[in-house]
Amino acid sequence: MDYQVHVIGGGLAGSEAAWQLAEAGVRVRLSEMRGIEPTPAHQTDSLAELVCSNSFRSDDPHNAVGLLHAEMRALGSLILRTADAHRVPAGSALAVDREGYAVAVTEAIARHPNIELVRERVDALPASGPVIVATGPLTAAALAGSIGEATGADALAFFDAIAPIVHRDSIDMDIAWMASRWDKGDTKDYINCPMNKEQYLAFHQALLDGEKGEFKDWEKDTPYFDGCMPIEVMAERGLDTMRYGPMKPVGLDDPRTGRWPYAVVQLRQDNALGTLWNIVGFQTKLKHGEQIRLFRTIPGLERAEFARLGGLHRNTFIQSPRLLDPLLRLKTRPQIRFAGQITGCEGYVESAAVGLLAGRFAAAELLGRTIEPPPPTTALGALLNHITGGAEADSYQPMNVNFGLFPPIEGARGGRKRKADRKAMMAERAAEALKDWIAIAA
Repeated sequence: MDYQVHVIGGGLAGSEAAWQLAEAGVRVRLSEMRGIEPTPAHQTDSLAELVCSNSFRSDDPHNAVGLLHAEMRALGSLILRTADAHRVPAGSALAVDREGYAVAVTEAIARHPNIELVRERVDALPASGPVIVATGPLTAAALAGSIGEATGADALAFFDAIAPIVHRDSIDMDIAWMASRWDKGDTKDYINCPMNKEQYLAFHQALLDGEKGEFKDWEKDTPYFDGCMPIEVMAERGLDTMRYGPMKPVGLDDPRTGRWPYAVVQLRQDNALGTLWNIVGFQTKLKHGEQIRLFRTIPGLERAEFARLGGLHRNTFIQSPRLLDPLLRLKTRPQIRFAGQITGCEGYVESAAVGLLAGRFAAAELLGRTIEPPPPTTALGALLNHITGGAEADSYQPMNVNFGLFPPIEGARGGRKRKADRKAMMAERAAEALKDWIAIAA
């Protein structure tokens, strides 16, 4: 087939991108390595194979990921259509028969007259022609090196120790306070949570005792990323190591006492909207249940709600907020788009959603149509905005879709009931905004 777009990678993002292009009448070459060469994580050569879970998470449209489901269905997503057809009981979650689902996606792609599915390993970015790179966190070494050369990255595969992110409106500001160390700068850039000696010693011991995640066989030889030492590993190095590191209290006067606390946990703004805050220096390999239990013992975070919990795993992703434009094109080589987890989104649904957008953007460009990104008030637009500029580039880490990425609803703050109202209002606002965008973009 004489193709117009080359899609590299047949996971959820690549399959969705190829489908959107093909449905728009664009001829696609979809290259997938599995079938001639396995990966350490996949079990089959089926496209869009689900590796870690069979769940697409909540299908409630008042939940951010459920809202993303609804938007993708409205845009003819192959991934969501197939998931719906192979659904298994899972309460309000969308879970699937893993094998039947992947086989069905593979068959749909293979049957489409505008898609040529080729089992091949691509070792370098194509020199010309429209390309969508959707190779995910297990990108083969040669291609990762080519991507690194194109993006200026020194390395793409590393142990990615990720710090938790907290929703700003769940932090108790009667206990925490805003300040920069030594009051440097014109603004108070950090939220500070104080600990006395007894609280610190108990926290230190809990870190030592907490249940940690185990490495998969294919992760064991990958080194830590520089500067991302897990907080519990830091605790193992000595009783006061954290107090001389991310929990040092010097230069921070607690307004309630006028003195420095024994230790301080700091949070730094993580997105332009100021709705999400990163716990500074708290990269961790603690299991998720342990994180919630332990981090809610921090004064001021007793009712913390987490947009992302910490983690430690091998990952491959680019510094998208710096490298990509709003239509997912590489700024230095705009014929190349990126999609899926390699852009720094996290999760099956999010990967497919970014693939859907990359496919639609590439199709519009080839067909001579003007297209704008979906508005940031939609789930698709909020996720895209985070990836392509809403996040801090220097501290960029993988992220699931969540309502903290959306512009806030003005005048609707505080209280559990009001929080539920805000989510419903955001979902209603998103539905209207998506309708308007589809009417323009179709």
